[in-house]
Amino acid sequence: MIREVIEMDFTEEQWQAIIDNDATYDKKFYYAVKTTKIFCRPSCPSRPPKKENVTIFQKPSQALRETFRPCKRCKPNKLKLPVEKWISEVCEYIDLNFGDHLTLQVLADWFYMSQYHLQRTFKKIKGESPTEYIQNVRVQKAKAFLTDSDKQVREIAELVGIPNMTYFVTLFKQKTDCTPIEYRRNNYNNGEKD
Repeated sequence: MIREVIEMDFTEEQWQAIIDNDATYDKKFYYAVKTTKIFCRPSCPSRPPKKENVTIFQKPSQALRETFRPCKRCKPNKLKLPVEKWISEVCEYIDLNFGDHLTLQVLADWFYMSQYHLQRTFKKIKGESPTEYIQNVRVQKAKAFLTDSDKQVREIAELVGIPNMTYFVTLFKQKTDCTPIEYRRNNYNNGEKD
């Protein structure tokens, strides 16, 4: 069976429609962003993607078959991704990119959502804000580095996305009731270090 080719090269006119958020092109084509795995209407008010990351589809069903998710902002297929699934994807992104510069704005842009809606929905589903979740993931990763490696504390702070050493130690102590060095020493003394 020959697989239907559904991706289309796009024209300068289509690219301009995306850049201009031109609603007159809605339903004529849909664009997907390869890096975010999200597809949108041309009129979507989200930040314009990089041109090299754009793929064009004629129908929403084609984008869905290629595992692109509908944008929560412009709802190109008039369906919403369940909020639990959407928040799960935000968490997965944080879990995989904890060492990067992550802010509420970065996450909102990445998932094509307003900061306000992301903050409110995330807290409702997870019981904590995205910032708290990021901090907790970073501290858990730091604890693993402290017990499973001989890396210096400063290097661990940078690896988990907190290059400010003072802030890293303060946050770590706030979350664990001990400094990173105390945590390493206590775990080593308990035989938990390999």
